Amino acid sequence: MKKNISIVGAGFSGAVIARELANAGHKVVVYDSRDHIGGNCHTERDLATDIMMHVYGPHIFHTSNDYVWNYVQQFDEFIPYINRVKSIYNGRVYSLPINLMTINAFYGKTLSPKEAQEYIQSIGDRTVENPQTFEEQALRFVGKELYEAFFKGYTKKQWGLHPSELSANILKRLPVRFNYDDNYYSSKYQGIPRNGYTQVIQNILDHRGIEIKLNSTFLRDQAEGFDHVFYSGPIDAWFNYSEGRLGYRTLDFIIERHEGDYQGNAVINYGNEEVPWTRISEHKHFAPWENHEKTIIYKEYSRQCLVNDIPYYPIRLIGDKTLLSRYVQKAKNEKKITFVGRLGTYRYLDMHVSIAEALNAADCFLNSQETGEEMPAFIVDPLN
Repeated sequence: MKKNISIVGAGFSGAVIARELANAGHKVVVYDSRDHIGGNCHTERDLATDIMMHVYGPHIFHTSNDYVWNYVQQFDEFIPYINRVKSIYNGRVYSLPINLMTINAFYGKTLSPKEAQEYIQSIGDRTVENPQTFEEQALRFVGKELYEAFFKGYTKKQWGLHPSELSANILKRLPVRFNYDDNYYSSKYQGIPRNGYTQVIQNILDHRGIEIKLNSTFLRDQAEGFDHVFYSGPIDAWFNYSEGRLGYRTLDFIIERHEGDYQGNAVINYGNEEVPWTRISEHKHFAPWENHEKTIIYKEYSRQCLVNDIPYYPIRLIGDKTLLSRYVQKAKNEKKITFVGRLGTYRYLDMHVSIAEALNAADCFLNSQETGEEMPAFIVDPLN
């Protein structure tokens, strides 16, 4: 039986659910409060340079999930791309994640893999037996100097908190490699769509069963006009912030245009705390198959998200999790709505995870139509 479905948010989560349900014959209306689709993955050509800009900051698609990789290939060509991040600290350039080149360059040595592993073990703070904080985790596994060079200042700028205030879980899988592999990700597949992420999402939404309404804020009372709502907006906003606002970090960008090549790499981090920006991204390097005489860079600054800002990173400190638990309970008492995506579940999600969870959400809905079971408020528990 055909259902009328509302999708709130035209990012990857909303677009994938919309497409799968439209393919199954349901009528779908997608709402987004912005004037474009794509959410924070939105890309567009810069009029001055013709460079494809990652408007809300860099996005590199990576996954080890064969199904997700094959799924996105339907909607554009994903050209192989290796993300090689550099970091500048005290006026010198290093390779990230920490690898054999980083260790040898930082300490002025020519260590072999085995020697480097032994050396890192020797400088780690073994008095920290059970790390509870980000700082303790880093000190135990890489020692004071590497911690201060690559984690301390950057983390304070990125999160607005001292690493001693953050959970060790953030750094549980500390990326240290004892070879010269400088591929930032270890995923099976990595790539960037030839025509940009917005075109991918446009292609996903290109279905006669899907209607798109931009510049449209979906109001709670509108839900009565639909058989089900998939909501990828902020979960606290759905409840009109009745329990308080969840904490996010937002980003500001200083955009500059230059001649030639500004920094020779897509992303360079700045580890010194006194440098106000966290990193500089040079966007033409995200599309090395294109040629541009000019260039465009983003200097990225992180700060606390205020009422009218775009939320980027959920902070998820103890107070936020307590608040989230109240909203989760409220959500479970709702009818005919499922909360999805980064904002809907208050979790940091890479693009491939958002897509995988959206596919699961669509499958769950289609199965519920066959079994008569009620759709859950969450496909994945946001409190985990």
